[in-house]
Amino acid sequence: MSNETSRWAAAIRNSSKPAYVALADALAADIQSGQLAALQRLPTLRSLAGALDLNFSTVARGYAEAQRRGLIDSRAGSGSFVRETLSSGPVRRSPPAGIIDMTMNMPPEPRDPALLQRLRDGFASLAADGDPWSMLRYQEFGGMPEDREAGARWLSRHVPGVDGSRVLVCPGAQGALLALFALLARPGDSIACEAVTYPGIKGLAAQLGIRLAGLPADDAGIDPEAFGALCAADLPKALYLNPTLNNPTTAVMSPERREAVAEIARRYNVPIIEDDPYACLPQQRSVALAALAPELTFHVTGFSKCLGAGMRIGYVSLPSARYAARLSAIMRTTTVMAPPPLVRLATRWIDDGTVRAMTLAIREESRARQRIAVQVLRRADYFTKPEAFHLWLAVPAPWTRIEFATHLRAHGVGVVVSDTFTVSGAAPEAVRVCLGGPADRDGCRHTLEIIEDAIEQAPAVMSRVM
Repeated sequence: MSNETSRWAAAIRNSSKPAYVALADALAADIQSGQLAALQRLPTLRSLAGALDLNFSTVARGYAEAQRRGLIDSRAGSGSFVRETLSSGPVRRSPPAGIIDMTMNMPPEPRDPALLQRLRDGFASLAADGDPWSMLRYQEFGGMPEDREAGARWLSRHVPGVDGSRVLVCPGAQGALLALFALLARPGDSIACEAVTYPGIKGLAAQLGIRLAGLPADDAGIDPEAFGALCAADLPKALYLNPTLNNPTTAVMSPERREAVAEIARRYNVPIIEDDPYACLPQQRSVALAALAPELTFHVTGFSKCLGAGMRIGYVSLPSARYAARLSAIMRTTTVMAPPPLVRLATRWIDDGTVRAMTLAIREESRARQRIAVQVLRRADYFTKPEAFHLWLAVPAPWTRIEFATHLRAHGVGVVVSDTFTVSGAAPEAVRVCLGGPADRDGCRHTLEIIEDAIEQAPAVMSRVM
């Protein structure tokens, strides 16, 4: 039985709804979490009926219900597929009624009145600008010079010496990653990455026909020797890394590993995509790979982790200005441009210190929620860092990750299973828990108590199925 059918079987067993509705719900959950990508082929009705131990007509009704909801398409002679218009990776959304959403890795929202007023003032300032048409026109692709310079000022905290000529403004970090994958690789090429990594790149690679080569990693980052061996045997077109507070494992790449990986990349001339949206959160900064191998590294960051996911503004620092025109052309084709009102707001908030103030507030709120996790999750085995707003929870036997996540969802808590993040090898028995999902600390504590209760009990005791 595949990972997908195992999840669906567990979801159906633990649901009080008719089996065909529970199947459609399971498909919806996998599509929303990114575990099913756009255009992914689904099992045939007959094979799925056998795997789930359901009759053919029940599975057919489940697929029909999923098609009615706009989740899948079925074509005679071709089978059933996830709809092309759906996102291939997780997107921020309002949680289903009754569900405390700890699936999306969004920052906690500080409630400091002075800080909230700064945000309101920033939005109000857009309305007060003299020429609204200036925010409704096409802008220079890659950003206006003043906005690129503002991005360089923000990036300079982590990438010393960067200037506006080497910075492009993007519609979020994901837009930058899409453009970089398209720039550096072609269909059939490979890009190396952590074996357990940010799921957004899995969707990008699938859409572009790029192979991902997963590298073993631990709490200090990827294994440099494994990277070197891969380069010698099957040279990748690029190396993608999420080196600081890795999503999902929270690993922070050590200085020694960063230096070793930079040296290997230089030896084999492998470009590095440094996806570092969490770099602003730790008080103790790590040296960016862009500082160690500036001639090879594309450093990507954005505001979704230090302001909020709705602030879809990102920046990419280029190895040299000569890449600007090529990358701008790709972004013009794929995403056109970043929204001008948000770009203007981002520049204003960089210059007046609002981004910095928000980052510090999110850091402190994350620390507070991590302290709650230490108090509540006394029996849990998990990995995290003091300033991270997520944790990587090992699922204890006899639970499986699928049963554990399904059980939590039945009790109103959404988490993400490791399959979503796994590029190569067997998916570990683990789930990612986002501490930023609950609205406040009391909600965070309550949700973690539900998780701790599940850890203390065996699946047979907790099962709702008689």
